[in-house]
Amino acid sequence: MEIKTIHELEKQAFKKSHAEIGRIGAALFFLAAVLVFSFTTSGGVPNNLFLAIAAVFGAYMAMNIGANDVANNVGPAVGSRAMTMGGAIVIAMIFEASGAFIAGGDVVSTIKGGIIDIQGFGGNTDEFVWAMMAALLAAAMWLNLATYAGAPVSTTHSIVGGVMGAGIAAAGFTIVDWGTMGAIVSSWVISPLFGGVIAATFLLAIKKTIIFRDDKISASYKWVPVYVGVMAWAFATYLIIKGISKIWSKIIELVNFLPGVEIEVASKPSFLSALIIGLLIGLAVYKLVKKRLKKKLPEMSNDRGSVNTLFTIPLVFAAALLSFAHGANDVANAIGPLAAINDAIMTGGITAQAGIPFWVMAVGALGIALGLGLYGPRLIRTVGGEITELDQMRAYSIAMAAALTVIIASQLGLPVSTTHIAIGGVFGVGFLREWLDESNTIEREIRKDKSDLKDEKKQLNALRKELDSLQNKGSKSVDEYQRVTTLYRLIDEEESAIKKAKKQLKKEQKNLFVKRDMVKKIITAWVVTVPAAAVLSAMVFYMIKGIML
Repeated sequence: MEIKTIHELEKQAFKKSHAEIGRIGAALFFLAAVLVFSFTTSGGVPNNLFLAIAAVFGAYMAMNIGANDVANNVGPAVGSRAMTMGGAIVIAMIFEASGAFIAGGDVVSTIKGGIIDIQGFGGNTDEFVWAMMAALLAAAMWLNLATYAGAPVSTTHSIVGGVMGAGIAAAGFTIVDWGTMGAIVSSWVISPLFGGVIAATFLLAIKKTIIFRDDKISASYKWVPVYVGVMAWAFATYLIIKGISKIWSKIIELVNFLPGVEIEVASKPSFLSALIIGLLIGLAVYKLVKKRLKKKLPEMSNDRGSVNTLFTIPLVFAAALLSFAHGANDVANAIGPLAAINDAIMTGGITAQAGIPFWVMAVGALGIALGLGLYGPRLIRTVGGEITELDQMRAYSIAMAAALTVIIASQLGLPVSTTHIAIGGVFGVGFLREWLDESNTIEREIRKDKSDLKDEKKQLNALRKELDSLQNKGSKSVDEYQRVTTLYRLIDEEESAIKKAKKQLKKEQKNLFVKRDMVKKIITAWVVTVPAAAVLSAMVFYMIKGIML
């Protein structure tokens, strides 16, 4: 029996290692293809080797964005079982790449977030190229480490830290816009707080209007179309603002070809236009859902599980739209510095904005999709189930938090991170569950057991101290020998009681709705992302500079 078990373990280990080798092989093949393509297509350009290496760094960064950041878009849907892992990865890969190719823009800011002044390089193109290469590699390395540790972090903050560190290494601390950095630091608080509050608010509203009602069928017929319609409005507005704003002028030009239509062409949609279009889409979805529910509700059971299923299809659309918007926006984290390097090498100058050649966009889009397919499941599981248990209603609330927070923040001019918003939403629904359910009792029991454990340890230490004192005494009376024997017995009993209390405490902590260890790990990763990427970037910059000089 034992030999059979060992053989089975060996088979599983071999299968796992074989799959890991396959993933590494696919990633290396992609990097090698990018290196060969970029080197052979820029053969007549001076410093084309730098461009080829930078392209590899950009591809590596893009894969790490896919592996880490995309989990926030599909993790709640997978965790709630609205989508399978395989289905979520396929949908996210398609929409991430589509967002990057279709709405990624023709021009990208060379310095992410405007955190350093390009004038600080004094026109030294070589140092600028080295700094951007260092920023890409350092940000990718940090994301790789965070993904391995199972911590979802902001890819935007990673590249911001990389650019800042390389900029300081190249031109000193004066090159950094510390006001902008202060705004980025503030997003560490703003993003999860907004995400958590909005997600908890929506979940509480669903519970009060549907779940806590005796007749859940009638309540669902009344309120589910409202919630799905609001979701459609929010996501349409979100997509227009964040997903297709870069191709808005082209869309208007196409519309103007229709007979009798003439709309003034604008570079990007106004907030009011986005709201109105989103509202029209939301009303259409409301009517459609209402019509479908009329047929479906008579077949449903009057329980929570049936209500949950009504949010499944909206969650699939939410995951797809979030992925599209993410691909359109966050591909710039990988290709921004790469586009800057390409522009600097091709023109010999340094600019605040650079055009994006198709091959550079392809590196970003395909890299994100490949990274998600190869290494995305690790973080998807973390976001979807290792922080708190999710169902479709909770996942819906998190998706709403992601869309609404970006809409509100964009109008208030507040810096936010979509990663922090999504994770904040997960925290929000988890803590709401604790507040609503019996978790207050669990919290009190944990505090009481911790206090009892502390007292037990104090008593044990006192007994050990008394025992040591008696043992160190030269001659002992009969009573003292008896006391030593008693102390040994009491110490054994105290150690057994402490062991039992620790086991009970561990069991109670597992019953908490939000895993505290995960909260601590994720927040720590958030706080250290910018400085860690900055230090790594400065080290890489000095290494490149040392090789070249």
